[in-house]
Amino acid sequence: MKTVLKNITSIQAGYSFRSRLESTENGSLAVIQMKDLTSANLVCCDELARVNIETPKAHHLVRPGDLIFRSRGLTSNSALLTTDPGDAVLAAPLLRIRITSKQVLPEYLNWYISQPPAQSYLASCAEGTALKMISKQSLQNLEVFVPSIARQRLVVEMALLAVEEQRILKTLAEKRNHYISSTLLQLAQGE
Repeated sequence: MKTVLKNITSIQAGYSFRSRLESTENGSLAVIQMKDLTSANLVCCDELARVNIETPKAHHLVRPGDLIFRSRGLTSNSALLTTDPGDAVLAAPLLRIRITSKQVLPEYLNWYISQPPAQSYLASCAEGTALKMISKQSLQNLEVFVPSIARQRLVVEMALLAVEEQRILKTLAEKRNHYISSTLLQLAQGE
């Protein structure tokens, strides 16, 4: 099945703070910012900024399973929120993507958004010269292929295995380079 994102999700703009974010250790509300999105396309909740403001309306709060989309900058992809940060909001310009269809897995959609067809579409929609930005409306019109849940699980599992394979290969290459370097150094020193 092929559909557009707005048919299977709701997209909410991040919370717009009126002034600079004043973080406090015992703040009642956590704030997810761009710096909390990892290169593995996950949200790291270990060091979220905390602020003391009234809890915003429920539609601003995030929950596990939400995707956090980078609407500005060099990369236009999403990060999956897997842990419960408690009462937390996104700081603008991030966008929250919440799946509304039972036929889509958050992990699958998170993977799909970083794939070449989606990235090509998003790049074509980017506005601005120095700082690229993807509008909420452009994101809503992203076409998504939605296979069966079983196939989505398979795709996600294979994608995770591919990432693990790359990590292992990188470690292996580093160890091999270290071994070759030390062997050549011993050879050069006449040992």
